[in-house]
Parts: sequence; structure tokens; C-alpha cells
Amino acid sequence: MLSFTRRDFIKLLGISTLAPSVLSSCASSSYSSFSFTPLIPSDRDELLTTSGLSWKRLISEQESIGENLLFGTNNDYLQIFPLSDNRAILWVNHEYIYPLLSSKPERTKANVLFEMSMVGGSLIEISQSSSGWEVVKNSPFNRRISAQTKIPFAGGKKVKGTNTAIGTLANCAGGKTPWGTVLTCEENYDGFFGETDFKTKKHIPSEWLQWDKFFPYPPEHYGWVVEVNPSTGAAIKHTSMGRFAHECATVRLSSSNIPVVYSGDDTDNEHLYKFISRETGSLTSGTLYVAQLETGTWIPLTLADLRLKSVFKDELDLLIHAREAAKIVGATPLDRPEDIEVDPLTGSVLVALTNNKTEGRPFGKILKLIERNNDPLSLNFEHEVFLSGGDESGFACPDNLAFDRVGNLWITTDISGSAMNQGVFKNFKNNGLFVVPRKGAQAGQAIQVASAPKDAEFTGPLFSPDFKTLFLSVQHPGELTRDLTRPTSRWPFGGDQLPKSSVITLQGPLLEQLMSLK
Repeated sequence: MLSFTRRDFIKLLGISTLAPSVLSSCASSSYSSFSFTPLIPSDRDELLTTSGLSWKRLISEQESIGENLLFGTNNDYLQIFPLSDNRAILWVNHEYIYPLLSSKPERTKANVLFEMSMVGGSLIEISQSSSGWEVVKNSPFNRRISAQTKIPFAGGKKVKGTNTAIGTLANCAGGKTPWGTVLTCEENYDGFFGETDFKTKKHIPSEWLQWDKFFPYPPEHYGWVVEVNPSTGAAIKHTSMGRFAHECATVRLSSSNIPVVYSGDDTDNEHLYKFISRETGSLTSGTLYVAQLETGTWIPLTLADLRLKSVFKDELDLLIHAREAAKIVGATPLDRPEDIEVDPLTGSVLVALTNNKTEGRPFGKILKLIERNNDPLSLNFEHEVFLSGGDESGFACPDNLAFDRVGNLWITTDISGSAMNQGVFKNFKNNGLFVVPRKGAQAGQAIQVASAPKDAEFTGPLFSPDFKTLFLSVQHPGELTRDLTRPTSRWPFGGDQLPKSSVITLQGPLLEQLMSLK
């Protein structure tokens, strides 16, 4: 395990930038000697937790949530909107579908139509009792936003001749706005409707789900950040934040209440972006920037840059081809920038870089950005490695991040199914959930607290408002299955059941112990 002294870890987290009274509190004898035993990595087809944590299944794919409404497949990002102390609306992303397990492998229009209904997102009401959180079936808040839902482009923008797109898909991570809406991010859209070649303008067919064989929707209608009202289901697609494989859309307010949104392009050698809105309470217009780590600057992607003006016909054309624009201005290529979270105590921006196998960096790392003057509107920053994946730290391929109430960092990992338990990843076993305590005897160490079933990954870690429950998606168990009579996983139901992606809750005294270190 990677270990730090208390002084090292205070410096690493940037606590020295806090007010003197806070620093004094952090450096006082209030540090606890509390420690707990890490979970031993496992390759079993079970969801395992360390002592002090227990899990409960909340909902699984294709369960009914209302009349003619099915919970979607491959649940990912989660976000919660409280209705009362014991009731809430839960948003759930549904990233993709694996036809063999959830549909039918044959590429027919009927099968594709069903698949389109299973991705996008779900809104479900949940309630808490003495037995934990449960789904409120047939709640008026329960609804689906799918690949069949008509969604307008914000600000009346027209993309490929129309101001409305059909559906949202490839929904990976996301964000929550200060005004109470959810941002859901369209990531690997090319696997559904293909792509348009930037130079030749010719259509590149999808080699995976091949939806474009039956529904030739423009690929340019996908790869955006979608904003959804959790109470009504009303949705809009924002062109302002650019088009690429969005992993997340993490919102941070400036001191003047201007929203700033961080997003990563989850592909080898792609880039890190920041969007600064032009107004409070809206993301419809603003400026998109891309990070250049060598100079510590955010470079604007606008037609004021003559290098871009000579290539793109207008601002929308530039935003549609944000990847190409980023390369033209010399943005820094990164190792699959995925989830981004802002440290609630210091304002530092943490970026999960999952890995870059082609460049010989298989384990990934977490990057830390410090905006100048801790101002999200600043166009200058410093950066450093926060934690590196590998045998020394005990985790590999960081994907999603979450901070709890006191600033402990929670990490989920994404070792691909084809690489799991093999080669350089053999010692890490199945994907896991890790916590990096901010204080105590294990401060700075990445400690495994849960292990996913076979082929699966944990995604979307989300704390309840009272921080007594950690909601977690368990995505694609059994994804390496090639024969339905011999699935590689039977989770969560066991027996002769096929695997099902599911949302779970984690509870137990360990959460309280970790958040009581003062």
C-alpha cells in the first residue's frame, strides 16, 4: 500500500490552502488511530464487502417501475433529488446493452427498437424504512428517458438540419446542477450510430450495435451533455459543452455564481475540458476550453483563434468537432480522462485517468488540478499526480470518484473484462471499491472495501443526503458470456439465473466510523 505521513498527506490534499483555524484543527491531536482491515482482492462471482459494510439490492435491469415501464440495462451514474427525509427521486444512467444477455443477438428492427428502449436513463422514486431503501413501484415520478425520446437542442440550435434529436444513449457519468437538474453524458455514441469522417464527411457505420442499419440518425445528434428535470423528465441537449465521448459533467460555481463544468473525453490520448457559462442558472451558452498541462493553461475553443477559424465554418461546427479543434490548438493528450470531482475542502479538481495501454501505462492514475487562486473561472492552473495505480497502491484503472461528508475519497475501478485476472492485472482480481481516508492511521492509502462479481465494475458511487448510505451501480456482470447455458456470472440471483446489472445500497458502521474522524 502507498502510505504517507500526516504532514505529507495534508500537503497532498492541499489542506494547507485552508484557513489557519481549519489547518490547526486538521493538524491537531484529533487524528484518530482508527484503522480497518482491507478486503482481500477476489476473483469470485460474488459481491463482497469488508467488515462493517453490507449491501442490499435495490433494483435490477428490466424490472418493472410502472405500467409499460422497464428499468434499463447496464446502469451507471447515479444522482439523488430529495423529496423529504425518507423519500427521493433517483436518476440512473443506462449506458449500453449487451444483446446476448439483455436482448437478442440478431440485428433486426424489432430487436433494435427494444434495445433503444433499454438505454438512456431512469427516474425512480425511492423511499427509506427500517429495512433500508426501496423502489416505489408505479410512482408518478417514475419515468424513462430513452433512445426513443425526442429531445430538443438547447437554445433552438439546429444540428444536421433539425433542432430535435431522437433519444439519448451511451449515458456514462454525469453531474448535478445547482438549480436541481441532472446532467447525463453521452459517451461512446459511435457504437450505436457510427460516426462521420471529419475529412471525407462520409458515414462510418457502427461495427457494434449497428442501429444505423435501421435508423440512419445523424451521429452528430449524439455525444452531448443532456440536462434533465427530475420532476418532469423534460430534457434538452447542450451543444455548448462540445461533442465527444463525455464521461462526466461536474459543475462548480464561481464566487459570482457562474457555473463551470468539467468534462473528460474517455478515449486514449483525448483531452480534458472546462466550460464557463455566460450566465448564472444556465448552461445554454458560454465558452469551451481545453487543458494544456505543459503550460498550465485552459485554451479557448472559439473562432477568435485563427487556427480554428480557418477550419470550421461557424461555432456550432467547431463544437460538433471539439476533438479536432482540441488537437489543432495543441491540447494535452491524456490517458482516458474519466470522472472528475472537486475536493469539498480544498477546491482541488481530481481527474481519474483510467489507463493508456497503447502507451505502456496500464494502471492509470488520479490527476490533481489546482486552479489559480482556487478560482474556477481562472484560465491558469497547476497540476500534480494525486495517486498512481499499480501494485504499490493496490488499485488499478480508476474510473469513478466520490467524496463523502468529511472529504474521504471513494474510488471505483474499471479493469476491462478481457484483461481482468490476467497479465499485469492478475493480482488485482475483480474490480473493486476503494476508500482513501483523509485522516487516521490509514490516511492516504487506497483501501479496498468491496469487490465486484465476475466481469463487472462498480460505477456511479453516490451518497445519500445524510451520508449513511452509499448507492452503487454494479454494471455488466457476466459481460464475457458467449453461451447462455454457461454464463460467466450468475449474480445477483444465483442458481440458474442469468446475470443482471443492478443498483445496490451499502450501509454499515464503517461509513460512520470513517466520517467521524475529526
